[in-house]
Amino acid sequence: MSEWLVLTLAMAAACAVVLAIVVINHRRIPDDDDPNETPDVIEYMTMMIGVIYAIVLGLAIAGVWEGRGAAQEVVRQEAQAMHEISERVEVYPLPVREGIRADVDAYVDYVVNEEFPHMAEEGETTPEGDALLQKVRRSVTDYEPANDFEGQAYQPLVDQVMVADDARGARGQSAGETMPGVVWFGLIIGALVSVGLIFTLQIRRTGRELLLAGLYSALIAFLLFLIWDFDAPFGRGLAATAAPFTDLFPQVTE
Repeated sequence: MSEWLVLTLAMAAACAVVLAIVVINHRRIPDDDDPNETPDVIEYMTMMIGVIYAIVLGLAIAGVWEGRGAAQEVVRQEAQAMHEISERVEVYPLPVREGIRADVDAYVDYVVNEEFPHMAEEGETTPEGDALLQKVRRSVTDYEPANDFEGQAYQPLVDQVMVADDARGARGQSAGETMPGVVWFGLIIGALVSVGLIFTLQIRRTGRELLLAGLYSALIAFLLFLIWDFDAPFGRGLAATAAPFTDLFPQVTE
């Protein structure tokens, strides 16, 4: 099922539940009830809880968005490091150069076409990817430079392998969900409390009040969906992508 369809259904369900409760509650209100009798303290508490929950939602969205941005950045660093390895071996003899580039291309092809889909489903990197990166490392470090010119390129190549390895490790750590379960518990309870408090204001069954109640509940459902969607940087609709790899290694998409 499409994630946007899930969002639509969640927002529609939130609106339907709230509006149904409002209509049912309205039928139980006696004819002589005065909506102006809502205590001022209830209005104040409703406002303060709404503000506090809005701050919590904002912090949660900022946190998961920052996590997604960091995940995309480590992908860029990893892709750039592999590109640098592929370019810097130009000073090596043809057989060595072609061997290292072949190992780099094999690693990039696997990451783009195999590992990224696996990360989206399982939330982790694969042992096969580790083995391919290790093969690149051996190809770079096992070659003994034949002259000073090659020797000057050797250490930067080793450094780029280390950068790629570090970025890969960070990518693996970012692959899973980042929000702890206790935070989700607080967000969901806060949503129920925030929506529930609007019923203390004696909402009437007028078009304006029903519209506002429905929009309020739909907005909270949308924000919770947004947090959920960003929570797995590689696994959902607005996920970090392999674009840095495909931009630098267009041959892997052919």
